[in-house]
Amino acid sequence: MDPDFLKQLFQQEFTKIVAVISKSFGLQYIEIAEDIVSETFLVATESWQTKGVPANPTAWLYRVAKQKTLAQFRRNKIFTDKIIPVVRQREPEAESFDEFSFSQENIKDSQLKMLFAICTPAIASEAQIGLALRILCGFGIEEIAEAFLSNKETINKRLFRAKEKLRSEKIELELPSETEIIKRLDNVLHIIYLLFNEGYYSKTQNQILRKELCIEALRLALMLSSYEKTNTPKTNALIALICFHSSRFEARLTNEGDFILYEQQDEERWNQELIHQGLYFLKNAALGDELTSYHLEAKIAQCHCIKEDSPEKWTEILQWYDRLLVVNYSPAAALNRIFALYKVKGAKAALAEVKTLQLEDNHFYFVLLGELYQDLDKNKAIANFNKAKNLAKITLEKEIIQQKIDAIKSAMT
Repeated sequence: MDPDFLKQLFQQEFTKIVAVISKSFGLQYIEIAEDIVSETFLVATESWQTKGVPANPTAWLYRVAKQKTLAQFRRNKIFTDKIIPVVRQREPEAESFDEFSFSQENIKDSQLKMLFAICTPAIASEAQIGLALRILCGFGIEEIAEAFLSNKETINKRLFRAKEKLRSEKIELELPSETEIIKRLDNVLHIIYLLFNEGYYSKTQNQILRKELCIEALRLALMLSSYEKTNTPKTNALIALICFHSSRFEARLTNEGDFILYEQQDEERWNQELIHQGLYFLKNAALGDELTSYHLEAKIAQCHCIKEDSPEKWTEILQWYDRLLVVNYSPAAALNRIFALYKVKGAKAALAEVKTLQLEDNHFYFVLLGELYQDLDKNKAIANFNKAKNLAKITLEKEIIQQKIDAIKSAMT
């Protein structure tokens, strides 16, 4: 049996099974739900290695998980003494808890409710991302630790505290009121945005691009778009942004896993279907009056889906960045705007502005200075690239910067 198949299946089904169990029996039992899923996959591993993978492995998992869930709660008397009275009060017509199901409708409903529960304001943002990676994306503790550049012990403690907060605040796995959904949607979208960013430009030591994180972010955003109350223009803008960026996945890395800079990418490897989907969701995003950072970033990403390096393209990008910095300032956006300014007005105009940013602790700041000095003063370009290399944390980034230094030195000889 292919171990990658089982890992992928675990990541795909873990979130669904945990969400359904938690919805059916209460969010306070989320850790029991996680244990049940782990036990289910342990049984699957043992059984499938000897008997082979069943024709419908997902249905097999759901059946075993359901059996283990009912056995677990009944064995601990939780089911009889605590859960039945609560759920009977909530759903008096329910005749049997054996009827809780893993139907596609129930899975989708459970995951949507879990997303809003995890994104409660009662939990700190960093803990929300950790919970989202674990509960909504099925990531292991080691993978989450790597994503946060942390260790397993720290992540375990952080997740434990977050789950305790869910219990102490008595957070229910229910969709909030319409007013509360509108309030909390910004936070939900922000978590998905951060999740995508971590995948698109990962801070882990091993790799820059983590497609699985990006795919999960897109899945969660699409889930929001399928529900009327959360299918808002800004939800569509975020989906458009993700689609445009994701369209260049295959062109960003070589077959050996080496990073390919944008200007060196093969446009033929861009995913046109994702670009068209991005355009569809961007059109939906324009239906409202609100202009969010997701709208502006989506427009910038759309411009980058045109490979031709024309003055018109960079003038438009610069205008979008000018608006973005007003709506939602960030150092990354400020640096990207300076690069767009350089493409429109030249290196001297860009240098005059970049030095006002005072981002000396950011290696991208020195990468940008290196780029701007390349045609003006090659020694200064090398010096700034070296500063960037010393500040960079990812090995692959250091290698890319060294390649730039080597190219300049080669041109000088």
